[in-house]
Formats: sequence, structure tokens, C-alpha cells
Amino acid sequence: MSSVVVLDYGSGNVRSAVRALERVGAQVELTADPTAVAEADGLVVPGVGAFASVMDGLRSVGAPRMIDRRLAGGRPVLGICVGLQVLFTSSNEHRADGQDGNAGLDEWSGVVERLEAPVVPHMGWSTVEPPAGSALFAGIEHERFYFVHSYAARNAPEFVAVTWSQHGDTRFVAAAENGPLQATQFHPEKSGDAGAELLRNWLGTLR
Repeated sequence: MSSVVVLDYGSGNVRSAVRALERVGAQVELTADPTAVAEADGLVVPGVGAFASVMDGLRSVGAPRMIDRRLAGGRPVLGICVGLQVLFTSSNEHRADGQDGNAGLDEWSGVVERLEAPVVPHMGWSTVEPPAGSALFAGIEHERFYFVHSYAARNAPEFVAVTWSQHGDTRFVAAAENGPLQATQFHPEKSGDAGAELLRNWLGTLR
């Protein structure tokens, strides 16, 4: 049984992610303990709310260093929702504290931008377009996934395998895969059977 840490840094409802991973066969711990994070087969970085708040929470528990060390060792990391967005260089989302700057983890170069659509946030079920050979979407075709977001990455570096989706006039990154670093803009833990299958696929990549 694969061991997974869901990173506990004060983000919103992460219990649903813990339960979803347990249902597909993982041994799950909700913690920010550096030793547990380093030793787990997989690390899940959830994210709910504003980009800046998520980054503040991650920094408060030393998560940037823990994530860097895992990736340097080829150890799998899965970001979810804003947990995907913070992997990019920065966001243009307004900061509630009025300060300038919204730097992310910069694992992937790019800027997270507001969706251009008649209705924002994008809230509900949407189809996605995975790339050929995707590990996350193996055996998953023509399924819908559950999104709740107002911002998204519109581009990613060429070395990242991107799954696309569309809301209004915005084509955006719905998921991304780059070796041990993978992430989804949608919530697999809230996406029914398709989301469960994606999490099961991710567990299959753990060593």
C-alpha cells in the first residue's frame, strides 16, 4: 500500500482529499511534518482560496523547500486546484492585503491569469483534453471533472504535458504532468468515478 501525505498548512477542506485517496487504496496522513513529507511515497499539495493565501500557508510550514527536495530526488508530488497554480511563476490575482507581488513556487514558468468568461468563477463539470500517453488520464476518456476557480494558467513550458479545458473565451491548463510533478486544476476528489480513477492512476506512479 502506497503512503501519501496530504500537506497540512491551513488550506480549506482537505478531508475530502484524504478520504478520496483512502478509498482508492492509499495509506494517508494529513501533516506538515518534514520527515513524513520526505519519506512518503507521494505528496499531495491541496489549495483552496486565494493564490497569495495559499503561498503564505505553504511558506509558513516550509513547504517550498520540502517540495523542492522531493522533486530533486524524483519523488512524486501532486498539486490540486490552487495547488496547481502555485507551481507557476506568479499570479495576477489581486492581493487582499494590498501588497504588490504574487510570486509562486516557479517550478514551471508562466503567469496565472483571470478567466475571460461571461460567468466567473468557473464552477461545475467540464470536459478535458489530455495529451497522448498521459499517465494521469490512462483509461479515462470523454469524462467530466469538477472545477471551482476564477484564475488559471493559460500556457506552460514545452516540456510539460498539458491537459486542456475551456471556459468562456479562455483555454486553460486543466492538468499538467512533468515527471514526478503532476497537478490538476479541477478537484479529482470531487469528480466522482473519473476523479477516483485519476487518483488511482497517480498512485500507480508512486515508487
